[in-house]
Amino acid sequence: MSSIKKVTVTKVNDAEGAAATFDVLAVEEPLEIRLAYTLNGEPKTQNVSVTMRTPGNDAELAAGFLFTEGIVKNAGEIADVDYCFIACAENKENVIQVKLRDGVVPDLKNAERNFYTTSSCGVCGKGSISAIRTVGNFVQQDNDIAVDSDLLHQLPAILRAQQAVFEETGGLHASALFNLDGELLLLSEDVGRHNALDKLIGAALRQGLLPLNNHILLLSGRASFELVQKAVMAGIRIIAAVGAPSSLAVELAAEFDITLAGFLRNRRFNIYTAARRILTPIHETSN
Repeated sequence: MSSIKKVTVTKVNDAEGAAATFDVLAVEEPLEIRLAYTLNGEPKTQNVSVTMRTPGNDAELAAGFLFTEGIVKNAGEIADVDYCFIACAENKENVIQVKLRDGVVPDLKNAERNFYTTSSCGVCGKGSISAIRTVGNFVQQDNDIAVDSDLLHQLPAILRAQQAVFEETGGLHASALFNLDGELLLLSEDVGRHNALDKLIGAALRQGLLPLNNHILLLSGRASFELVQKAVMAGIRIIAAVGAPSSLAVELAAEFDITLAGFLRNRRFNIYTAARRILTPIHETSN
C-alpha cells in the first residue's frame, strides 16, 4: 500500500486564475492492531487498537505501540508480526497481528479502555502519568551524557533532507533518532506524530537498540505529552523538537529528568528541563 496518493485539484492564484492540476497527498488509513497469545492453554486474539496512520512500517508501528503502552516488555516477548492475510477477507493490509511467544501473557490493563487513537492524539484517556513508572523498564536509568549545542543546530537540516514523503506532500510528521555524534540512525514519518514515534521505537526495539539512553530524539513538530511519554518508555534522555512543547510535556520531562528542548530552528532553541545535558557557549558581557 502506497504512502502517497495523487489527486486532481483546482489550483488558484491571483496572477493566473484557476487551472486543473495534480497534487500529492499523504495517505491516511486505519490500522487495527491485534494481539495473539495463549492463556491457560487456550489461544486468545484481542483487538487492542485502531489508529489512523500512513501505511508503511506497520510492523514497527504495532511493536512500538505495544511496547510504549507497556503491553509487552521487550522484543523477546514477540514471536511474529504480520498482516491478517488468512482471517481477514477484506482490508487485510489494514489489520496487523502481533503474536506473542509461548508462555508470554500481555499486560492488558492499559487496553481496557478499548484503544482508539487518531492522527492527533496518542494517549487520549490516559488515567495517570504515574502509571508510566510501573510499566517502564528504563525510567530509572541514569547517565551523564551531554551534547554540544552546535550539534543540535545541525539536526533539523539532516532530518529534512531525509524526509522523502514530506518533500512530496508537506503533510507528515517525523521522528528521527541520532547518536551523540549527530549521525542519523532511524527515521520514521506518519500523518500522526505519535505513530511516527511508535514506528521509530518499534524499529529500535526489533533491532535490539533499547534502551536509547545514549541517543537524541528529534521531533519535526511540537513536543506533546504522549511523545515524551513514549520517549520515557524507550529510555531516551534528550528530546529536541522543532516546535513548541506543551505544559504537560515539560512537567513529564522534568519528572523523569529528561532534557527537553523546543523551537529548534534558525540556530536557536529553548531548554525547558535538565539543561545540564546541552553544552552551550558562554558569552562574556562587558560592563
